[in-house]
Amino acid sequence: MRTDIKTVDEYLNQIQSEDAKQALIRIRFIVRDELPMAEEVMSYGMPMVKLHGMVVGFAAFKNHCSLFPGHTVSEFTEELKGFKTSKGTIQFRPEKPLPEALIRAIVRKRADENLAIALLKRKQ
Repeated sequence: MRTDIKTVDEYLNQIQSEDAKQALIRIRFIVRDELPMAEEVMSYGMPMVKLHGMVVGFAAFKNHCSLFPGHTVSEFTEELKGFKTSKGTIQFRPEKPLPEALIRAIVRKRADENLAIALLKRKQ
């Protein structure tokens, strides 16, 4: 994990595999389209999108790319068949990207959860 990278653009530009870079750029634009008011940050050496808390992160690795939507992975078990998943991670190969509609649904779900939590905190 490189901690010297300060921006998402820097992160994307350092990816050696053009396929992986394009896969992550695609995710970035889908997320930006869904959440234009969200903030992009670098955290744990990878790009993260925040809106009332972390929504998703994404990263490229030697043999795969990953989307990090946290616990929301468990709510999309059926849609994620064919992809390697763990508690908070979805792995995919750049040549077999996550479907756009699925990325949008995951991002909306996470953003809605974060907003609901933020609203509850304001009421307290």
